[in-house]
Amino acid sequence: MKEPVVNLSLAREHGLTEEEYGWICERLGRTPTFTELGIFSVMWSEHCSYKNSIALLKTLPRSGGRLLVSAGEENAGLVDIGDGLAVAFKIESHNHPSAVEPYQGAATGVGGILRDIFTMGARPIACLNSLRFGPLSDPRTRYLFEGVVKGIGDYGNCFGVPTVGGEIYFDESYKGNPLVNAMAIGIVDTKYVVSATAKGKGNPVMIVGSSTGRDGIHGATFASEEISEKSEAKRPSVQVGDPFTEKLLLEATLEIIKQDLVIGIQDMGAAGISCSTSEMSAKGESGMIIDLNKVPLREEGMSAYEIMLSESQERMLVVAKKGCEEKIKEIFLKWDLHCETIGEVTDKEKVVINYDGEKKVEISPVELVLGGNAPVYIRDTEEPKYLEETRKFNLKSLPEPDNVSEAFEKIFSSPNIASKQWVYQQYDSMVRTNTVVGPGSDSAVILIKDTNKALAAKTDCNGRFVYLNPKEGTKIAVAESARNVVCSGAVPLAITNCLNFGNPYKPEMYWTFKKAIEGMGEACKFFKTPVTGGNVSFYNESPDTSVYPTPVIGMVGLIEKLENITTAQFKNDGDLIYLLGEDYEEVGGSEYMKVIHNLVTGEIPKIDLQTEKDLHKLLLYLIENGLVNSAHDISDGGVMCALAECCIINQEKPIGAHVHLPVKTREDFSFFSESQSRVIISVNPDNQEKFEEAASKSFTPFVLIGETGGKSLNVNDQYDYPFQLLFDLYYTAIPKRMNVAH
Repeated sequence: MKEPVVNLSLAREHGLTEEEYGWICERLGRTPTFTELGIFSVMWSEHCSYKNSIALLKTLPRSGGRLLVSAGEENAGLVDIGDGLAVAFKIESHNHPSAVEPYQGAATGVGGILRDIFTMGARPIACLNSLRFGPLSDPRTRYLFEGVVKGIGDYGNCFGVPTVGGEIYFDESYKGNPLVNAMAIGIVDTKYVVSATAKGKGNPVMIVGSSTGRDGIHGATFASEEISEKSEAKRPSVQVGDPFTEKLLLEATLEIIKQDLVIGIQDMGAAGISCSTSEMSAKGESGMIIDLNKVPLREEGMSAYEIMLSESQERMLVVAKKGCEEKIKEIFLKWDLHCETIGEVTDKEKVVINYDGEKKVEISPVELVLGGNAPVYIRDTEEPKYLEETRKFNLKSLPEPDNVSEAFEKIFSSPNIASKQWVYQQYDSMVRTNTVVGPGSDSAVILIKDTNKALAAKTDCNGRFVYLNPKEGTKIAVAESARNVVCSGAVPLAITNCLNFGNPYKPEMYWTFKKAIEGMGEACKFFKTPVTGGNVSFYNESPDTSVYPTPVIGMVGLIEKLENITTAQFKNDGDLIYLLGEDYEEVGGSEYMKVIHNLVTGEIPKIDLQTEKDLHKLLLYLIENGLVNSAHDISDGGVMCALAECCIINQEKPIGAHVHLPVKTREDFSFFSESQSRVIISVNPDNQEKFEEAASKSFTPFVLIGETGGKSLNVNDQYDYPFQLLFDLYYTAIPKRMNVAH
């Protein structure tokens, strides 16, 4: 195949600017080859280089606490949990692929994040996700939703890892550009942790796993541009996953790590061989010489350009210890996987790629990688004009609903509040038998086998809050994810993040991104939950609109004793129900505003980090001393929705409640307020005195609002909701909108 002439026009077609093309020519001292141009285009794409975000990301707290590696140093974050064990976890987006090919886009998102975990030597024990779609009344949204859910379920179920939690929101802003964020968690013995590095002159470089095809070429570049009508033509940029091969790859990888046969391993995700060769070399301050003729191909006639840029799934690059090649090959042969030596490590700090007897590439790896000489930009910022209007909106001018009871029924059956059971029943949440608390509670809880410990994990973000106040909305996302793991009895350890935003070249969007990073940094420093790493996904825009800024937080916490695991549902008749925290009747950006008034406006709830931390401290003390039977945070939909969930989350044993909710100024505001730092707990009457004594010594306000029992939720002796009504509202809302049987 005759290669095209490389010039500025071709560089622009590859998504590079005139300035960037000039830098490439200057640094190489010549015009790049066609294959080199392709490599620069993917490695300098937003998806790989973080060129528009890295300067801001470096302001986040990326070390300290129990972190074993600083953010960005490895494929995933690594946190010490004692007993010689560490937890590896990370979240990443697969938004653009899922927008055009929902099944494979979502499936390969799960596959990629799992590889990031086990390339570090960790065995994956759980998956979570964070999903955003347009309204379910839209047929294309239903198609995307169904395909994404099936893709996540099929890949996880076949691979054999439980999908234990997540979140799903529906809003018009995500109609043309859904968000599909996948998170994975693994456990590793710290003596078996492996780095994604290449060093040691003469050490063999091996490609293992699946063969290489043309799927996914320019996937990284595709993820670095806006969704448009042309996106449908880019279906070839969506990779195809094979979970059964990945399962074999997992076992073979963990085996070669345990036998101490390798120097380093890296997943071939975005940008394929280009990324893994350059990043591993740069990290080890070394180079590689690679012969592409030795790469197992599944298609004939592939060029060097195509082989280097392919994003075929279930492949990894291994730097072996010299002399261990045959042992590694034996292990991969046993698992029926490809394993070929394609080159070796050099001490020249150059990646040299040969194909068909020709040198196709010779580049210093430092020129390509994040943290090396890849471009770094700080874009112009400008506060969005719409904020002037939303801030001055007078919430008191909202008309009161004619019927508060009907308003509750509409909100409780809103797809954002209602049970996501239709989704998570398609996932195997119990495989591997580590799952203690699965989907549907405040956070998932996963047993750490052979210990008395467990992990709590949660994904969280309210995009509306971030849209209305980027800094405070992001602080709320961190605070709420921490509150959720605390409600399960866990001490928050660290976060991973998936930052979903629009086009960074638009000053208003970049201002929003910058403010969100400020809020995240402030909250993470305060809660001592460092950022282990994650993913930035820009260009989440369709021709019609940009998505709400959605910085998803993946929080992991540690439960030191299994007896401290706490869940949301009421446990016994006759328990006392308390509210911890204070309500300020804050409905700006709330589900109530959207569902009842079709408005997304107003000042969002205030978040005081010290108040939040005081709540965590009290709640953990109460849990550790056996003084609470249940805990559930109050968030979307307010206290009425949270109470109803406490009654019916356990479908086999629903327990009613009779409560008196204080009303400050208006019933609708008090019932549906989304004020922060609030939790509903239930307490055995025998523990009332001990509980109140402990709570009185804390800085957290508390009030007794009622007790459990009966066959309905009764509020203020005025509103009564029998179980059957609550079940119909909560559990059938999504199936009805999907036109499927419940």
